[in-house]
Amino acid sequence: MKKENLILVTNDDGITAPGIRNLIEAVRPLGKVVVVAPDSPQSGKGHAITLGSPLRLNQVDIFDGIEAWTCSGTPVDCVKLARDKILGGRPDICVSGINHGANHSINIIYSGTMSAAMEAAIEGIPSVGFSFLNFDYDADFSIPRQVAREVTQKMLETTLPPHSLFNVNIPDLPAAEYKGIRLARQANAKWKEEFDERRDPNGKKYYWLTGEFSNQDFGSDTDVWALENGYTSLVPVQFDLTDYRLKEKLQNEWQFQ
Repeated sequence: MKKENLILVTNDDGITAPGIRNLIEAVRPLGKVVVVAPDSPQSGKGHAITLGSPLRLNQVDIFDGIEAWTCSGTPVDCVKLARDKILGGRPDICVSGINHGANHSINIIYSGTMSAAMEAAIEGIPSVGFSFLNFDYDADFSIPRQVAREVTQKMLETTLPPHSLFNVNIPDLPAAEYKGIRLARQANAKWKEEFDERRDPNGKKYYWLTGEFSNQDFGSDTDVWALENGYTSLVPVQFDLTDYRLKEKLQNEWQFQ
């Protein structure tokens, strides 16, 4: 008899965010779900871990029939503690999200959603991060739930290489305009950032990060293109940051004593 799949669910928007509730509903028919998520929003934390202060876990009863824990640390802390203290080993899969807002292109570097999934992948757990291009608390998650279930099911049914990791971004579209899922690559796009200088009531300066998203990658195989053309983008990603092309070039050009 085949054992039931063990699914770890986490996020970076916090355990009370609508996105994680919708993700739980999407994947609960696929196995036993255990939730370990931050006790407060942790967006933009990237792959940060907690070193200088204690971490706390608290079991909560907020999802009907689902074991759930809050963690006082970062999304990566959640995955580390889940594996070591709650699950006592590796789950079959880790799903992170559903994030409120995009994590395509360069956003993956800053994303707590994707860093949680990446931490699991580092440990050899097939993992995926889901993001929805809508920040509204009352957003319609019908399409994101559908995408999350389909991708998670395919991952569970496929023999994936070790450390497999996927970045999935879902457009905010009416069902009639939505075209489905498209395999893509990460676009070469970034934020043109600047800091808006302001003054507080005491006259002291403070700064607010602002900026505009700039895409200079016009390929029709990118995540940005997919999202702009009505598709969900699905990008296989890796945490090996070696630039192999540059390494090969310098192998012959740079000589060291």
